[in-house]
Amino acid sequence: MRVERFLEWEETGLDEAGWDQIVRRAQAPVPFLTWTFQTAWWRAFGGGPLHLFGVQDGAGDWVAMLPLHPAEGVPEGTLRLVGGTELADYLDLVAVAGREEEAWKALLPALAAIEATRLDLRPIPARSPTATLLPVLAGASGYVCRLEREDRCPLLDLPPSWDAYLARLSGKDRHELRRKLRRADAAGPRVDVARTAAEVRAAMDGFLGLHRRSKVGKAKFMDGRMEGFFRAMASAWATAGTLALWTLWLDGRRAASVLCLEYGDTVALYNSGFDPDARALSPGVVLIARTIEDAIARGFRRYDFLRGEEPYKYGFGAEPTDVLRLTLERS
Repeated sequence: MRVERFLEWEETGLDEAGWDQIVRRAQAPVPFLTWTFQTAWWRAFGGGPLHLFGVQDGAGDWVAMLPLHPAEGVPEGTLRLVGGTELADYLDLVAVAGREEEAWKALLPALAAIEATRLDLRPIPARSPTATLLPVLAGASGYVCRLEREDRCPLLDLPPSWDAYLARLSGKDRHELRRKLRRADAAGPRVDVARTAAEVRAAMDGFLGLHRRSKVGKAKFMDGRMEGFFRAMASAWATAGTLALWTLWLDGRRAASVLCLEYGDTVALYNSGFDPDARALSPGVVLIARTIEDAIARGFRRYDFLRGEEPYKYGFGAEPTDVLRLTLERS
């Protein structure tokens, strides 16, 4: 295995198609690892020099990429994964499945050689090979690895039918969901879904308006720079066939909107907004239920609520899955 370090994305010789080919062959090909997300995040939020490490096998094929950057407000020499924790729910080494151990064995000495005194790797899915490999491999390169749970992603395994899904809910949760759906039905609901880039761009103003109105924290989060990033990523993901923007209308008014990511066998609830004036009709719960129903009908196997343990997620029958923080420090 040969490791190269790059200071610019283009120096790897990979374009979007080449990078994403590695992502598609990864154990978990999440959208946050794609070329589009990684480079867009770097342009919008990246600080300091890029430390992009590539791992090449004996045949000259790239089998892993590790994009890092200096972290702010932490001890000097700390590197973090490109993608940030505010916008990416899962980050990791970008590696062909089955090649992760070889890649990390090659990368750790290379990282030590540039005097990276601390690696702060987050948010890593607990099921990732990184979570089991680094505690074992770190010591050989002079690192001590600390692993802790940072958050949880409630995850729902989807049955083959909507009726089977409802039957699987607890009696209380099933009663509550049916009650909210019936109550919304009295308000003449209409559900729209935008999937093409043009449709998504046209629907983004409505989504952003509801997002900002939902709560004070969301309004502060969605500043001008963040809005620009969301608009660019929504359009790019839609072009790639990865994003669906759902809108629920009640009594002729836009009441809720959600961004869902679709990849592999998974639909993921990425972000949402609702009209506080329609709170009595539970528009967010109603719309999420419709996205789950659609995911089941289209044959998806999992519905991922992504990071955060808000109670409403567990009301849909989701089970917690851990997201980890791995810290490597020079011993």
